[in-house]
Amino acid sequence: MASFNRVILIGNLTSDPDLQYTSSGTAKVKFSIAVNRKYKDSSGQMQEDVTFVPITVWGGQAENIATYLSKGRSVMVEGRLRISNYEKDGEKRKFTEVVAQTVQFLGSKDKPAAPTNEEVPF
Repeated sequence: MASFNRVILIGNLTSDPDLQYTSSGTAKVKFSIAVNRKYKDSSGQMQEDVTFVPITVWGGQAENIATYLSKGRSVMVEGRLRISNYEKDGEKRKFTEVVAQTVQFLGSKDKPAAPTNEEVPF
């Protein structure tokens, strides 16, 4: 049975990245991005929907992200979707995140850039 797990998102960091190291010394950074969607509702009024997506990045790229990215910066994230099951207070829960393979910095710290058609591989 074939399977495919690939996510591509463009959004803005909602907070500064949180860099940590595993006991073996591997860098791990976590951050979230806000992905906005604008649409017209059934009455023709413009609406905006925001989805907050947790991102995890490993290795040298994690250290670069912690060094160069901060809240508000635009990024394009490519990776895979991961859903973890866990139990808290006797209740079963799920946690969804994107484990990034590539994080491309967009714009500058002071001026986030809107992606052009050339920047988005669709």
